[in-house]
Order: sequence, then C-alpha cells, then structure tokens
Amino acid sequence: MAHEELHLNLRNLTLDDYDQLQILMDRIYDDIGGAWPKETIKALVEQFPDGQICIEDNGHLIAVALTVCVKYERFSNPHTYDDLILRNEKIWHNANGDSLYGLDVFIHPEYRGYRLGRRLYEARKELCRSMNLRAILAGGRIPSYHKYADQYTPAEYIHRVDRKEIYDPILSFQLSNDFQVTRLMHKYLPEDEKSLGYATLLEWRNILYTPPSSVLNVKKTQVRLGAVQWQMREFTSVEEVLKQVEYFVDALSDYKSDFALFPEFFNAPLMGLTDQMDQTRAIRFLAGFTEQFRDEMSEMAVSYNINIITGSMPLLENDRVYNVSYLCHRDGRVDEQRKIHITPHERRDWVIEGGSDFEVFETDAGRVAIMICYDIEFPELGRIASCEDVDIIMVPFWTDTKNGYLRVRHCAQARAIENECYVVITGSVGNLPKVENLDVQYAQSSVFSPSDFAFPHDAVMAETTPNTEMIMFSDMDLEKLKLVRNEGSVTNLKDRRVDMYELKKK
Repeated sequence: MAHEELHLNLRNLTLDDYDQLQILMDRIYDDIGGAWPKETIKALVEQFPDGQICIEDNGHLIAVALTVCVKYERFSNPHTYDDLILRNEKIWHNANGDSLYGLDVFIHPEYRGYRLGRRLYEARKELCRSMNLRAILAGGRIPSYHKYADQYTPAEYIHRVDRKEIYDPILSFQLSNDFQVTRLMHKYLPEDEKSLGYATLLEWRNILYTPPSSVLNVKKTQVRLGAVQWQMREFTSVEEVLKQVEYFVDALSDYKSDFALFPEFFNAPLMGLTDQMDQTRAIRFLAGFTEQFRDEMSEMAVSYNINIITGSMPLLENDRVYNVSYLCHRDGRVDEQRKIHITPHERRDWVIEGGSDFEVFETDAGRVAIMICYDIEFPELGRIASCEDVDIIMVPFWTDTKNGYLRVRHCAQARAIENECYVVITGSVGNLPKVENLDVQYAQSSVFSPSDFAFPHDAVMAETTPNTEMIMFSDMDLEKLKLVRNEGSVTNLKDRRVDMYELKKK
C-alpha cells in the first residue's frame, strides 16, 4: 500500500461494517474459527458502542478493536475465553463493570507496519481514562509458542519474549504498549493450537482511576499555589508584622489559592527591636514571638480557608534553637517541619541546631514536604520525599547574594526533575541595615515542574520579578505527575537501580 494513497479514519464500529468485518476476521482468524456471527457484533455495538473501535482507509475497514466492560475482581483472576461467552454466542458485557476487557484486535495484513494497532490501543486507553475505569484486561494468545515448546516452558518463553530474545506477534506487541503480564492461564482457548491452549493475562492500569466516593471526599487534583515574595522592612511590633501577613493571606485567599507560602525568617525585622551586639541573644529574642505567629497564622488559615506554610522562624526548646516551619491546615491542624541542614552562618552566629525528623504531610490539596532553604541542596531529602509520594515541595528561603540564590534555584529545579514533582521557592527582598546578618536580601521566587511535554518547555511554571515585593500564583495539575511518573519521556523514579543502591531514613 503506497503511503501517499492512505486516508485513515479512526471511528466507532457500526453494524453496517459487518460484511467487511466478517471478511477481515475470517482472513485473520482462519485457525481459530474465523468471524463472530452478525448477532454477536450487533449486541456489542448496541450495548457498548464506544468500546467498538475501527480504522478505515478510503471507506475500507482495515483494523478493529472489540471491547467489553467487566468486573476487575472477576477477570483479573484466571479464566477462559468461554467465561466471556453467553448463549447464542453473545459476549458478556457488564454495564456496571469497572474495567475494560480487550476481546480482539486485528489488522489487515497489507496494513501491518503502519502501527495501526498502537492507534487502537491508545484509543482504548483514552476510553478507559474518560470512563474512569480501573484497568484494561486481556487474555493474550502466544501464537509462536508452538515453535519453542520443546525448548521452553510457557513461563520461560514469556520471559524470553519480554527480554526481546524471541518475537511473538501478539505478546511482543502487548508488552510494547505498556501491558504487564500478571498470570499465565491454561486452557484459555483450547482450539488455539499455535499457543497450545496457553495465554497470558495482561493488564494495563489506569493510573488516573479514582474509586467512587462522596463528592466531599474527592481529593483535589487541580491545585492553586500562592507565594509571597516578602519585602524586608522595619517593624515596630509583632502586631504590625501580623497585619502585613494577614494582608497577603487575604489577597491570596481572594484568588482561591489552596496554599500560601511565606519566606524563611520573614519576621526577622523584629530582631531590630533588641540589642544587635549579641546575635545569639537576638535570635532567642525573635524566638519569643514564634508561638504567637504560629497560633495567629493558624487562625488565618481557618478563617481565610487557605493552607499556610509559615515560612520559617526560630523555635527555642529545652534551651536549644531550631529553625522551624509550620504547615497550618485550613481545617485547624498544625504540622511542624524543622530545618534539617544548618548553614555555617546559622550555626556560628545563632547557634541553631538541625532537626532530626523529616515528613511528607497529607493535605486536602496534595502531599506536601517542606525543605527550608539549605535543605533543598541535599538530594537525599528530595528522594525520601518522592518515596513517600510527595506532590509539592515547598522551599521557604533566605539568601543575600545572587550566587546564594542560584544554589537554591538550581537545586530546586534538579529536585523537581529527578523526583517528578513540583517545587516552589520563595524568599525575601529589600534591605535591613539595622539588623545584623540580614542587611541585604536577594530573591526571585519561582515554581518548577518536571521537564517533559506536559509542562512548560523550560520547566518553570511561574516566577516573580527579582527583588520586588509581590505575590505569585501557579496552577498545578497533580494528575500530570501521575502521567509523567508512569508514561513520561523518561521515568526517573521507575528507572532507579534499587538492585544497586537504596536510601533509608534513620
């Protein structure tokens, strides 16, 4: 068939196609009985029209996929082809089924090589996603097995096909279309002499499947993130800082944000209210306000219906100082994440100690981890978070120079790519000449994504104007993370060599 003569059309099968379908099936399945009776096809078209898919070329039927709905629990276990057949050669279609079952896919021999089977399978996958079904199941013949039966058991044969040491026209195709062999079935189709009656139970899982539940219990998949690029300025009281915080929370809430992220040490200007000669005493002075900030920002989270990541602030506990961030949920809960890795400056001037626990928090808008500034420069934390199914990593930071900022930015982008998640960084800008060690700031807040076709070409979802006080928004699709992790151009998490290395949280 000359390429320039092709005029392909993907559509649903109709009963008017039966005469052509019969000729095609008789030609393809001459060894196992040929075409289905017209009444069988009529029932399929009437009961489940969306599941019967075909491709025509200039009006001629050249490829067909027949499909029904079934219950996963029944047909994900061993069965035979006859289990799908009712009396009078009708095929069992369960309108209440939670999975698709692939009955047949057949291509006109003269059109093989155009990857029409892949088009049909992609159409089936899209149907599965659009119907929110759990999986596509199929019983796959292994028609080349008879050539190797004297050498290999069925299981050994399947293994060698998987390793591409043997080509099987059906199994090789199924595996190349992301189907997994879950079982070997005996006597699936006894008249299939080429397969010696064996078949594989194949499964393609719909990673976007959401089990039926109450509307109120459905987790958000479209998430709006708001971040504050905070201007450092002189304040005369805690109340003045909190008034500025509430101003931003109110603004972010008005735009229906699910999260509000503040920078690291955003309330540090309050150290200007005490003696700057002793930095250790100054940071402990600031820690005296932390409980008030936590409690009042938690109240804002509830009253403004927004989850707030409080940037970070010093916490004095048992005469030790920690750098801590709070996740104030809009349902009233409060989670805490302490900075794990302490910079030389924090250790030297403020005698801050590192925390010893790292968590991924469940929220009503995805699974969230908090890495405070320097923490994002350590890939181990990002990988631990990814192993706990993190969706968004929040990074409140403080940097004084551009090179310090770029360390945070570049590492944040790396964490987004290698862990296939979103990473948000936000910092402070402006000058604080009266506060020792915090006199200058540099920041450009940003949202980073994995680097693949579903995301912006530069993997930057949003970013602010450098060194300007402003708020930033980004809409994040959590479903895209599922897709990139399973079907991306590269799949970093799936392709880890866990046979060679592992990462454990002590």
